Amino acid sequence: MAKLPTTTRRITNLLLDYIANHVQVGDPLPTEMRMAELGETSRTAVRSTLGYFVARGLIGGMKERYLLRKPVPQDYFDVSELHSSAESLQEVFMERIYHGDLPPGAAFSEAELTRASGASTTAVWEFLIGFSRHGLIQKTPGSGWRLCVFDPAYAEELAEAREMFELRAIERVARLDPADPPFKRFEALLERHRALAKMASLGRADFPSLDREFHSLLIGLLNNRFAQALNDAVSMVFHYHYQWNKQDELPRNRYALQEHIAILEALVARNVPAALDAMRTHLQSARSTMHKAIDSRARKTGGHSD
Repeated sequence: MAKLPTTTRRITNLLLDYIANHVQVGDPLPTEMRMAELGETSRTAVRSTLGYFVARGLIGGMKERYLLRKPVPQDYFDVSELHSSAESLQEVFMERIYHGDLPPGAAFSEAELTRASGASTTAVWEFLIGFSRHGLIQKTPGSGWRLCVFDPAYAEELAEAREMFELRAIERVARLDPADPPFKRFEALLERHRALAKMASLGRADFPSLDREFHSLLIGLLNNRFAQALNDAVSMVFHYHYQWNKQDELPRNRYALQEHIAILEALVARNVPAALDAMRTHLQSARSTMHKAIDSRARKTGGHSD
């Protein structure tokens, strides 16, 4: 069977989760329309997934859609297989920023990112050109690039846009069926947050990637390409500027972790008003720490942007 596209592999994992929890052996699968709703996709993509289910022996055929056995771990696509070339590039780039490999104002080359990601030079070029449209990176002579430094007005505009999209995403939870896949993802993410909160020593590298996953999950509920592009910019700008203010980084991360937990607990309970209140608190905290980080950067650079 031909390799399924990245998006279809994600949908397949979501539907496998649904089947494992809600469909008994011998029972029919949901209709194509219902599976399309559960996976937030098209019926064409669902049919590709059904073909995969036939090949794996989960159902007898495209028309005979009775479950023959429960899904097992081998039926799922590995997380590492769910990233397209552009997504892998983005992950490498973001991780280098979060871990301090690319501090504010740092220069880097296309060749460095190509080696780190394993992507082609063309893919790296296209990724960087696309990302530069946010004003986050700047081309330098040759094949070089530089991380930009942002003023308070830029950061405030991003914070306002973030608030509009993320509050809208939480409002959308009210329309979901309790059996829909996002609730399982909320529960799993909540458990990971609680496990991290129990750690006596929270490392600097422990929180940023979880933070990005949390906000990406919410933005994903909107199924809006513009919101997703903005989320990438917001994540980079916030964590990028936090590098200027390391003094309270660990307590700040722990506090944000607790704010995430409050939001996720409300979402798991399907208490949308409580989730909205908790999100507003979190966004205000993030905005406040962002401005403190920018002030710290200005003091260290004598008020200059470079």
